[in-house]
Amino acid sequence: MDSKGVEVRELRGRREAEACASMMAASEPWTTLGRGYEEQLSIVTDPSREVYVTVAGDEVIGLVVIEMNGSLKGYLKSICVAPGRRGTGIGSRLMAFAEERILGETPNVFLCVSDFNEGARRFYRHRGYEEVGKLRDYVVGGRSEMLMRKTVGPLAGR
Repeated sequence: MDSKGVEVRELRGRREAEACASMMAASEPWTTLGRGYEEQLSIVTDPSREVYVTVAGDEVIGLVVIEMNGSLKGYLKSICVAPGRRGTGIGSRLMAFAEERILGETPNVFLCVSDFNEGARRFYRHRGYEEVGKLRDYVVGGRSEMLMRKTVGPLAGR
């Protein structure tokens, strides 16, 4: 199935939050980073974050978590697509949704991607993101998180 016939909307309820947490906890990069179900559930249920899901019928098949507060306003915290749905355009659709949401309010989109997650790094570079920093030993020892940014202009004058 491709990305047609799917809907992107706000997360609704505990069942969807649990589905998101399960999907993330069973996927890279979170497995390598040692981030389990409970930590993922706390991320998707944190009221300070915006969580959007992609659904096909009543099945959650993807999600994106956005932070619109703090120093890096417009921070894309997490994006995940169900393993059986990867490569079908759903990730691109979630990214387009998140970028439209963020760029409607601020001129920059930020995200971090693990140094070992080369497929995701290519995906973001293809979408116009630039690596602007390296956070060594940030989540786990021996690994780095690459800070990436996509911009449509400076904060000043906006």
